[in-house]
Amino acid sequence: MEQFSNDGLTFDVFDSGEAEGASPSGTVVLLHGFPQTSAIWSDVSAILNAGGLRTVAFDQRGYSPGARPDGRRHYRIELLVGDTAALIEQLGAGPVHLVGHDWGAVVAWQLAATRPDLVATLTSLSVPSTGAFLKSMLSSAQLLRSWYMGFFQLPLVPEVLADRVPAALDKTLELNGMNAGQIAAVHSEVIATGAFGYAVNWYRALPYANPKFFRSRVAVPTAHVWGEGDAALDRRGAELAEEYVDAPFELHVIGRGGHWLPEHYPEKVAEIVLGLSG
Repeated sequence: MEQFSNDGLTFDVFDSGEAEGASPSGTVVLLHGFPQTSAIWSDVSAILNAGGLRTVAFDQRGYSPGARPDGRRHYRIELLVGDTAALIEQLGAGPVHLVGHDWGAVVAWQLAATRPDLVATLTSLSVPSTGAFLKSMLSSAQLLRSWYMGFFQLPLVPEVLADRVPAALDKTLELNGMNAGQIAAVHSEVIATGAFGYAVNWYRALPYANPKFFRSRVAVPTAHVWGEGDAALDRRGAELAEEYVDAPFELHVIGRGGHWLPEHYPEKVAEIVLGLSG
């Protein structure tokens, strides 16, 4: 599969590994976060493919050129979840092992909660369940760490700064642990392609989220992975994640690991996914 369609939109798909004759338990769907594309999964995918698993990653709503509707309401969480559900259904490979990083983890948690028929296991990287994330704001520095979420609510300002003052964005990404190669990829894959302004709508659509989204629980085997050096996510959220899982749960803490786990720790991420899927 190279593309799929949902809700009148067309998404670019990167499908690797054994597709012919693969068992339903042999497919992993990988969801990227902000401000990145499915390219972040290349190293993880190679390891999972070598382990006998098929991997399917796609550029999500706002990132794929054919999936950029105007207006923040088109980026509500239920629509983002619907895109991934549609992919899995069209693959005919469910239930799958679902892996999400950053915003992709938010989508993954919600899909596992609302469509457990499509999810065999859940692995979330960096971002815990929304309930754990919000609860952590009351008992840690998470609220301060999340300052950028308020900034992204401003109309046009983030887009203008990214276009006209790229050094400011670069410095922010660097402080959050991105290396020069990753920052260059943000510019070439997200900003230069026109995706940045659409991607920011994921944050701008949060006020339109259904309140049930903030109380979601999952009932599939789950692993949450957090890096001790993550500047955006406090440890408290990772510790609270288990409270929102009614199934076997694993917490993996990567010492000195930062936020960008798929690229900086692909071997460890793949090891966790393989262990959970086995």
